[in-house]
Amino acid sequence: MKTIKTFNKDKYDKREWIRLINCLSGFKSVNLVGTVNKAGEENLSVISSFFHLGANPPLMGFVVRPHSNKSPRHTLINLQELGFYTLNAVTKKNHIKGHQASARYPKNVSEFEAIGLKSIYKNDFKAPYVEESTLQVGFKLVEVMDIKHNGTHIVIGEIVELHLEESMVQDDGFIDLEAGEVLALSGLDSYHETKSIHRLSYAKPDQKIEEI
Repeated sequence: MKTIKTFNKDKYDKREWIRLINCLSGFKSVNLVGTVNKAGEENLSVISSFFHLGANPPLMGFVVRPHSNKSPRHTLINLQELGFYTLNAVTKKNHIKGHQASARYPKNVSEFEAIGLKSIYKNDFKAPYVEESTLQVGFKLVEVMDIKHNGTHIVIGEIVELHLEESMVQDDGFIDLEAGEVLALSGLDSYHETKSIHRLSYAKPDQKIEEI
């Protein structure tokens, strides 16, 4: 096996090192986050760091890279301004356009228009969804945590509503992401289709694991 010592990172090209470290967390969800500011300027960004925080209340978080005047994070600015944002799954049909949302567009340019995806507003929710996504989740902002060690920000939000194709929801509440052609991401730029092996029963010390 190859051994890499992190204190030798200066031997690597900066982008090579970033790619390497970003692969270590394995397969990740990849989503498009939709926001809008008070002036009506929409923003769409690619986020691959969403994580589950709890079901009651339903909370999720994600990481935003360091924000500064030199490198403004329009997603962070917008969601703090209005307090709402959306998560929209990247799918097999929209992932090439969605990947383009990672480009740094000026504040007054809507990524929706620039990359060819359509924004849609539902139920008077204040942030735009991606119409082409098969899984759409609306959040209200709960908290932004600033991480002093590297200047990043953790955004925590509570789920207000969700929209998904009916075929994706099973009787026990399980969401079949494959039915919605939802993709996974490894690193920064490798998109993957998934294949389910099986679901397993709830683990208890005195019971055998069974396929369900």
